[in-house]
Amino acid sequence: MANSIINRKFKYTYSHAAYILIGINVVLYILSHHTRLSLGGVPLLYSLSLIPATVRGGYVWQVFTYMFMHGSLPHLFFNMYALLVFGDPVERELGSREFLLYYLLCGTLAGVANYLILSWSGSWLVVVLGASGAIYSILFLVSVLAPSTTVLLFFILPLKMPVAVLVMLAIEVFTQVTGLQSGVAPLVHLSGIFFAWIYCAVRYRINPIEAWKRM
Repeated sequence: MANSIINRKFKYTYSHAAYILIGINVVLYILSHHTRLSLGGVPLLYSLSLIPATVRGGYVWQVFTYMFMHGSLPHLFFNMYALLVFGDPVERELGSREFLLYYLLCGTLAGVANYLILSWSGSWLVVVLGASGAIYSILFLVSVLAPSTTVLLFFILPLKMPVAVLVMLAIEVFTQVTGLQSGVAPLVHLSGIFFAWIYCAVRYRINPIEAWKRM
């Protein structure tokens, strides 16, 4: 089957994009938590995080910038650790341009989906922030491209990547349905996986389930 513009590959380059993303996240964390910087009079943390009411009020960039903001140091650390451990190998395999397209597109689409869902439910003042939607999409991609990879889920349980992803998916669904959110954003995680699935099916022409069966 001939490649369309949707499937056309980029020329391979490697420019340490995962490390640059980590640096941007760290810098923005410092600026948003340890300075008084603001945008239009709104503190940086709330002008760049995703808040449906402010997106509706014109801060449309929040569906993109929310993935660079974090609420606490552990929140930042664990997301950046996952980006380092899984994102850099994916970037080396696919190239920096493809990696950035995948990471930023899945993260942004997850932001748009969360804005629409929260707006529909009337949750206008919910604050959504963190790179975890994009991170979950990276984990999903690893499970598709390298399903035999073993990961220590929660740092203790060795599982193959597809199994680990399914366990995480089940936890997110349970958390969302029961409302036991505990400061996390299961909708973002689920959206990240959803758009990662679509990306794999459309751009790579890979059926994730078939890839998992070949494991």
